[in-house]
Amino acid sequence: MPVADPAGAAVGQAALGQSVDGRAARWQQHREVRRRELIKTARKAVHALGSEASMEDIAAAAGTSKSVFYRYFGDKAGLQQAMGEVILGQMQRRMLDATRNAETPREGLLAMVSAYLQMAESSPNVYAFVTRSTPGEPSQQDPLAASGALGHFFEAISEMIAKPMREHLGEDKEAIIGYWPTAAIGLVRNAGEMWLGSPTSPAKPDQEAMARQITDWLCVGIAPELKTTSRN
Repeated sequence: MPVADPAGAAVGQAALGQSVDGRAARWQQHREVRRRELIKTARKAVHALGSEASMEDIAAAAGTSKSVFYRYFGDKAGLQQAMGEVILGQMQRRMLDATRNAETPREGLLAMVSAYLQMAESSPNVYAFVTRSTPGEPSQQDPLAASGALGHFFEAISEMIAKPMREHLGEDKEAIIGYWPTAAIGLVRNAGEMWLGSPTSPAKPDQEAMARQITDWLCVGIAPELKTTSRN
């Protein structure tokens, strides 16, 4: 009668565990690759079809079914979140690259504003898709999820803006710097999106002029010649 070998059994179980773990790792890698492919094709579809494109429209343009997109992203808000993380991450890296050669805080601000406007202008449809929620879209996730990537992005950009300004103004201005980046981001985003959505006309500034104008507003205000005067 054969005698069981505990050591051999342990080795066999370990090998089986490694095999299962290996398959799980390969499957996870496959899912990640497929997920990136779907985000890439969805981005192309939104660029061509517009920011209001439905999941069905996006899936058709990607040559698959919308059930595939639901399987990977949960719902449209999930797709917006995933695409937003990729695109806004690219935008943030480009803004960081743009500031490396800046010699002054103002040049750094101009570089960041320019990079932001350039990326948004390159595909207004995609920018709108990842920065705006979709009213009425059924979702099992947090209804604010679509703006999550954008929120993290602007938090990071706020810190990018604050760092050179702290170094320039000194620690005694820390209280002011604490408020200023958030206000600056609001100005950049709102002015930039208004500019992005404005129809082309002789009165509309080009991207470079708009970036300089926003930077001027951030650094010196809208009317620096106006000064507070005391009343007698």
